[in-house]
Amino acid sequence: MLKPLAALALLATTAATPADDATYRARFEAFMANPAQFDYSPMEAVPGAPKVQHLAASRAPRIAAAALDEAARYAQANRSSALLVWRDGKLEASRYFGATTRDTPLVAKSLAKPLTAIAIGRAIQLGKIKGLDQRIADFIPELAGTPKAAILVRHLLDMRSGLLDQGYSPDPDHPWNRAYLDTDHGAYIVRDYPLTDPPGTRYAYANAPSELIAMVIERATGRRYAEFISNEVLAPLGAAGGEVWVNRPQGLAHSGCCIKLPAETWMKLAILLLDDGKVGGRTDGKRLLPAGYVRQMRTGTPQNPNFGLGLWLGEPYRERRGFGAPGTAGPQVLHSAAYLDPEMFLFDGNSNQTVHISPKHRLIVLRMGETPPKIPEWDNAKLPNLLIRGLGLR
Repeated sequence: MLKPLAALALLATTAATPADDATYRARFEAFMANPAQFDYSPMEAVPGAPKVQHLAASRAPRIAAAALDEAARYAQANRSSALLVWRDGKLEASRYFGATTRDTPLVAKSLAKPLTAIAIGRAIQLGKIKGLDQRIADFIPELAGTPKAAILVRHLLDMRSGLLDQGYSPDPDHPWNRAYLDTDHGAYIVRDYPLTDPPGTRYAYANAPSELIAMVIERATGRRYAEFISNEVLAPLGAAGGEVWVNRPQGLAHSGCCIKLPAETWMKLAILLLDDGKVGGRTDGKRLLPAGYVRQMRTGTPQNPNFGLGLWLGEPYRERRGFGAPGTAGPQVLHSAAYLDPEMFLFDGNSNQTVHISPKHRLIVLRMGETPPKIPEWDNAKLPNLLIRGLGLR
């Protein structure tokens, strides 16, 4: 583990050099040319557990075979890399497509956002962060005396930071691009990323607030973000690691996206939340997250009742739910029907990468892969509802 001063030294802001600018311009050109195939580089190892404990497969699945087969066909038709179905302690289905295997690290995209909430909860449990309502300026003193000083840790997770909404621009100097591709993106967000609303007053989905989580974790704990995730989250779960994009060698991790972990690791993170933040079982397991923390993760805000702390919530039902503020323009995800478990919550990232978690049925359904075809349209309710119905067919 790094000593705090050593860790802080790695976070020191340095003046941009011509080489930094050249790196940024090259990244920008590559991203504009093909965002879906962008080469995240450099990467930093996230080792995970020294001895990985793979999820056990059920010898007698309780979900009807017809439902599992239909789910696999739907996943494959929608360019999936992995489909995992877990029910009350066992994998009922484990399907990988193409060259993907159980050990293949998969790009998480915004599945990384629930992981930031888990990281914060772990830091709170360890006493490194006082709570969700602590100001991030306690860890990022550069914000002192600025309007951003009012941002709470909670606001980075529930998308009420007041920072500019996510969007797209072909301008290389637009804040969206600088905050994502700059070789010192954390410093850029602190210094230059626009604050458009008073913190806590408006929901505005964006990468920038999630990217600041790595800085908060590193400064609160004195440890690298990758090392903290590896040893404080993945290792206790017996989960495999992978790697995370950093803005430069030994630089700041991109916590809002761009971590690569195998599908089973995402499943284990979901099981942790289903078990109320305990590893090894809800009743007698070891507590990784504070008591009541998962309930807070699963609670929406007045500004967006469908979004908690990095998690999307199934209720209230919306046939089409966007990532942006309710009622605003932008891509809308189809939900052809309400979830059959009203308490359903999920990880939901770009390319319709989803991890649906049903507390009522102790069911978790993971789909990761490329962006599905536009026709027929992806249906976010299809897999979980199909498999819940499958529980009643036997």
